[in-house]
Formats: sequence, C-alpha cells, structure tokens
Amino acid sequence: MSSRKQRKRRKIIIAATLAGALLLAIMIPVTLRLYSQKKAMEAEIAGREYGEWESSGGYQSQTIEYQGKTYRRNSYVKAILCMGVDRQGPMTETTTHTFGGQADGIFVIAQDTARNTLKVLMIPRDTMTEITLTDLSGNVLGKEMQHLTLAYAYGDGREESCESMMEAVQELLNGVKLDHYLAADIDVVAMLNDMAGGVTVTIPVEGMEERDPELKKGATVTLMGGQAETFVRYRDKDEHYSAIDRMERQQQYIAGFFQAVQKKSREDSQVVTRMFDQMEEHMVTDMAKDEYLKIAMDALNSGDIASQDFYTLPGQSKATWLYDEYYVDQEAMMPVLLEMFYREVS
Repeated sequence: MSSRKQRKRRKIIIAATLAGALLLAIMIPVTLRLYSQKKAMEAEIAGREYGEWESSGGYQSQTIEYQGKTYRRNSYVKAILCMGVDRQGPMTETTTHTFGGQADGIFVIAQDTARNTLKVLMIPRDTMTEITLTDLSGNVLGKEMQHLTLAYAYGDGREESCESMMEAVQELLNGVKLDHYLAADIDVVAMLNDMAGGVTVTIPVEGMEERDPELKKGATVTLMGGQAETFVRYRDKDEHYSAIDRMERQQQYIAGFFQAVQKKSREDSQVVTRMFDQMEEHMVTDMAKDEYLKIAMDALNSGDIASQDFYTLPGQSKATWLYDEYYVDQEAMMPVLLEMFYREVS
C-alpha cells in the first residue's frame, strides 16, 4: 500500500474514532438526563398515588401508633424478602415437606421507588418466632416458636416455602406488609460473582484459609468461583453466635458485589439481564421477569450501598445446649421499621 493511501486511511480511522467519541460524549449525558427525567416522573406519580392512597384510608392495618404519633406504611417503598437457601441444584422441582432446605440468609430490601434509594434489613437465621409446621405430606400441624430459618424447610421448597417465610417475617416485623419474595439456592453465589468479574473483600476472620489458602485473615482478595460461597457462608459451628458474626461479612460482600455489578454494567449494559437468565432455574419468585428486572436496574442506578444503608434486626443472642437462638428486641425494632417502611402522618 502506498504511503499516500496509508495516510488517507489513518485520517479516516482518526475521523471515525473522533466521531464515535463525540457521539458517546453526547449520548451519555442525554441517556443520564432521560433516566433522571424518568425517575422524577415516577416519583411524581408515586407521590400522587400515595396521596390518593392516604386520602382513601390506605392500609388501615398498616397504621401504627408509636410514642403518641401515627405512622402509615409508605406505598412507594417496596419491601422485598430475599432468601439464600441452603440447597444445591435447580429449584424447579418441589421437595418433600421438611426437606425444602433452610433459609440460610434472610434479608428484606426496602426500595424507595420515589427517591430511588435502597435499605437492607438483615434478619438472623436463628431468630426465634412462630412458624407454621407441617408433616411430610404437607398437612399443617399448627404453629410453634422455632428458628425462622426452618419456616422455609417446612414448605415444598418453592412457592409454599416462600409464602411460609413471608408469613413468618411479616408477623415478626409487627405486620409490615411485604410486597414480594425471591429465593435463590447456593449455586448462584459463585455464578453471579464471576459474571460480575469477582468481588474484592478483606478477609476479617481466621479459619477460611483451611478451605482456601488465599483466604487468610487480613488479606485483600478478589473472590472468584467457590471463594465467594466460602466467604459468605463460612462459620465455625463449634463457636456460639457464628451465624450472627458472619452477617458482617455478608454485608461487606453485598456492598462489594453491588459495586462490581455497577462497574461491569458500564462495560456491558446487558449483564444484569444475563445474570437473571442464568439464575432462572435456581430461584423462586412471585415477580414477573420484567418486574424484577426493573427493580434490579433501578437499584443499580441508585448509587452505592454504604454501611448506613444496612440494618440488623435488633435483638439478643442466647446459647443453648443444642442451638443458638436469637430473640428480637421489640422496642428497639420499632424505630428501624419506622425508618425503613413508614411515614409519619400525625
């Protein structure tokens, strides 16, 4: 190729590159502006809906009197029960009752659809509360004070288990209305972790290096594959309150995963959709696909999740001869619930 043609070709490439960069520079603010306008419109609609909801009496059962003031459940704050189930393999089939798996991780996400913010309430698996018991055939035997994690096991491993958890958590939270649920098995941890490009954490405890030599206390590691599951699930069962202690690790991981997905989505706008496609056989939810994708995308654009966005259900741990137990402090719980889900009306 002649030098003249080479120079001409370089000019074309440079011009095309500049044009592409210019187009990107124009489109990014336009896209962000359109998204902001969309969220502002949704907030306005949510506000109007709330006004109509409030003037019509709202959820009367969701009215709380506390310290001389009246609070009502925010209609535009969606409460989503998320569960990590101690079960491997696809969740497409039902199981025999009492063998549905235990809800190892229990979180309630409060998504403010008007302000586009997220808060996460972490509920200890060993929380003692009334749950519905069944026999192997699914016949209801009644209710009993038991570990919350078992409410999932006494169902069918799918919708019935989730609904049983919903009922137990709503009663535990003094009747807070939960809007949706999503349960996923342990296989999704490594799967989603790797799709996000790994999650960087600092190892806060000893013991994990026995499972993976890279996971030494104090080390900063970008978790890949099975390391992610080890990080979020590891606990020394010979130590009391180990399930409570690991919740701090789970909080660190959730925040790190959130940041990793945000970063990945800037490179690949379809990564969240593909994540849910991969999860489909490993999760159970009462939401339609477009609904949970919208929630995920809104969450992704809500900014980072910081430590102040996490709440742990207040309570006291108790060690017994057989299992650890966790008892909720009802008085200390009320300000948390009001902050996350309610609005003062008088």
